[in-house]
Amino acid sequence: MHVKVKTKYVCQACGFESMKWYGKCPECQQWNSLVEEIDTIKSKHKDSRHALGVDRGSKKPTAIIDIKYSHEQRMTTKIKEFDRVLGGGIVLGSLILLGGDPGIGKSTIILQTAFHLASSGKRVMYVSGEESLSQIKMRGERLNALHENILVLAETNMDEIAVQVFQHNPDLLIIDSIQTMYMPEISSAPGSVSQVREATAKLMFIAKEHQIATFIVGHVTKQGSIAGPKVLEHMVDTVLYIEGDKNHFFRLIRTVKNRFGSTNELGVFEMDEQGLREVDNPSEIFLSDRNRDTVGAAIVASMEGSRPFLIEIQALISPTSYASPRRTATGVDNNRVALIMAVLEKKAGFVLQNQDAFVNAVGGVRLDEPAVDLGIAIAIASSFRNVGVAHDLVAIGEIGLTGEIRSVTKMEARITEAKKLGFKKMVIPYTSRELNIEGVKLIYVKTISEALEASIGGRI
Repeated sequence: MHVKVKTKYVCQACGFESMKWYGKCPECQQWNSLVEEIDTIKSKHKDSRHALGVDRGSKKPTAIIDIKYSHEQRMTTKIKEFDRVLGGGIVLGSLILLGGDPGIGKSTIILQTAFHLASSGKRVMYVSGEESLSQIKMRGERLNALHENILVLAETNMDEIAVQVFQHNPDLLIIDSIQTMYMPEISSAPGSVSQVREATAKLMFIAKEHQIATFIVGHVTKQGSIAGPKVLEHMVDTVLYIEGDKNHFFRLIRTVKNRFGSTNELGVFEMDEQGLREVDNPSEIFLSDRNRDTVGAAIVASMEGSRPFLIEIQALISPTSYASPRRTATGVDNNRVALIMAVLEKKAGFVLQNQDAFVNAVGGVRLDEPAVDLGIAIAIASSFRNVGVAHDLVAIGEIGLTGEIRSVTKMEARITEAKKLGFKKMVIPYTSRELNIEGVKLIYVKTISEALEASIGGRI
């Protein structure tokens, strides 16, 4: 069969295709990202559905009221924190993308999940394009995750993988990693935009057509996003990221997309010799020794998905010897910190234009909700005045540009979590004054000045 071949240029960042080369991608504005690839026009006999034994036009639409399904469409991983970020378990036929830095624990959590499912009678197929069979078994022995229901395949050819999947019909398919897989009919190298996109499309067809839950492990770029075209994240059902410094013990698995559950859920794990172990009380790992008043530190209650976390915010304010003071923030938005410092100057009389400011969210967590504003402001004010913040105080509230303290969502859940961990005083917005929780002193404030007076001004 005659096959027409032509050359095209594909952006490795966004997937933009062009017949000629550009120095800068017209779509995503990235420089030197267009790579020449051979574009193969497949004949109709090479249609992927035909190759998989599916006749064209054999499907007919079904009325939505006639569709039958079981409510028990999830498989539990027996790892509570992992089930949480998945929305309650692995949905049958779902396509899940797991990304993270090298060495962060992607393959570890995947193999642990495979073991728990295999132990419950499920059949798992683990396809690796990066490790040999003996290397996978070595890791399985270290994690104590060996089971006869785990089938291991070292292969990168997607056609061969599809054949093995249809022969063994596993309940869970694991691809580690998608950047090593290739479609034989595409001439570009594995890991290119065309290969990643087509391989994922084939996995999506397998998952949906045969109700096989599929995990795809993805590499990340220097910017922290999953390598390959952005369309990859749109194709899958769930996108998970593993965060944390690989030189420390704690790992955070965050949901950024989930068609079958809540987004922005957070699972907390601790890395040890036996792999990733779930943390029973995540708030405790974010709190340092709080048995005394601390200068430049405040506790905030942040909602991560459906669960509140108590996290310590630290701030260091020191005079600068440069014309432009430094503003450095780790774990919180740098622009948000600059906004809060401007409000402190304008509405609370702080002189901060000649001070360096360093703000950090303890534990390596990232906070992006406005409810932590008040805690950041109190930590900055405490460091600037060199006055300690009460060790049993929690600050919750958003700061407006006029200095008002605005209400936030799920206030009662935040206060209940703080009470559970032994905190006795809460500085919260005045608009939440209808709350009355026994055993906790609620201090209602309207402005940033009232909040600072209540937390570091000696009124408590």
